[in-house]
Amino acid sequence: MNRRDMLPMVAALGLAVALAPAALAQSKPPIKLPETLAWTAYDVGSGGYNQAVAIGNALKNKLNVNLRVLPGKNDISRTLPVREGKVQFSANGVGGAYLAQEAVFEFGAKEWGPQAIRSLVLNNSDALLTIVTAKDANIKTMADLKGKRVAWVVGAPSLNQNITALLAFANLTWKDVTRVDFPGFGQAMDGIIANQVDAAFSSTISGQAYKIAASPRGIQYPTVPHADKAGWARLNKTAPFFIPFKGTEGADLSKDKPVEAATYPYPILMAYDSQPAELVYNMTRAMVELFADYKDGAPGNNGWALDRQRFDWVVPVHDGAIRYFKEIGKWNDKLQKHNDGLVKRQQVLAQAWAATVKSAPADDAGFARAWMKARADALTKAGMEPVLTEW
Repeated sequence: MNRRDMLPMVAALGLAVALAPAALAQSKPPIKLPETLAWTAYDVGSGGYNQAVAIGNALKNKLNVNLRVLPGKNDISRTLPVREGKVQFSANGVGGAYLAQEAVFEFGAKEWGPQAIRSLVLNNSDALLTIVTAKDANIKTMADLKGKRVAWVVGAPSLNQNITALLAFANLTWKDVTRVDFPGFGQAMDGIIANQVDAAFSSTISGQAYKIAASPRGIQYPTVPHADKAGWARLNKTAPFFIPFKGTEGADLSKDKPVEAATYPYPILMAYDSQPAELVYNMTRAMVELFADYKDGAPGNNGWALDRQRFDWVVPVHDGAIRYFKEIGKWNDKLQKHNDGLVKRQQVLAQAWAATVKSAPADDAGFARAWMKARADALTKAGMEPVLTEW
């Protein structure tokens, strides 16, 4: 065969090679989601709510899917619609995810108990989830919180437990501060501006954090030095979901002005284990594959990036999400073993709860005491750390 005869063959081969990536892309089935989806999120103006709205815009533009975002002022109001099947997912906090699975605080009440929570993707942004304070209160370290007014949000165990853990870092408790009660997250943050309180727990990218920074009181974040091993041991004993991090995004924060602190993933896109795997698979795909379309839509959205995921956190990943992560080569046997252990923990809690419901006293106080003991005993017997034994 001479050179001239080979030209058509070479051209055809070149065309085939050029078209191969397109053919592979076309062979991947489209993302299939219902025409309307519903999530719960934090209050209007919070970082989680703003991010959910930006994600909703991407879903509408790319998939013609409408996302309804229902704001909730506390963990219970964000998690209840998911449990009741009124929404499919929640851009939730650590309360509606970790504390709900553990059945502690409000989730230890008779109408709740251990929840079979599953995560899809986590947001690990450059922002912080930490105690924010009024700058004029001069709270530079966690130890400086002693004697100050600190917000307690009714019905929001995650916010309150997070403050408990950060106080423990400085070897303080709620007895060392002045507790000021608020009905919701937004009201607590507004309380700082109104000089009703000096400190509250928040995301540094929430709308309220920026409002505090712009107010006459200003904003400041007490540090959590990473080298303080004893402090970190006390913090993680109460809240194992916290990790050391330097925050660079948020009100009065930048890469040139970082804060050495503790934080954790937020929001956590979660569902119940009963949510159909096919729906969860496609929602996970949408979050990963549409990332470029929403990453700049709200502060902190960069934290949803695939390379920022922590697959070995404290809440198990949904089987539908695992299917997707396996497809793209992000899942392995070590992660599966870790996930199986978390599912087993939920099973141990569920069994202990069932036994407690049958035998515990009818009054709320008696039931709470019985559950605290049964929970701690069951986890200890299974070789698992109870973390919380009373609340």
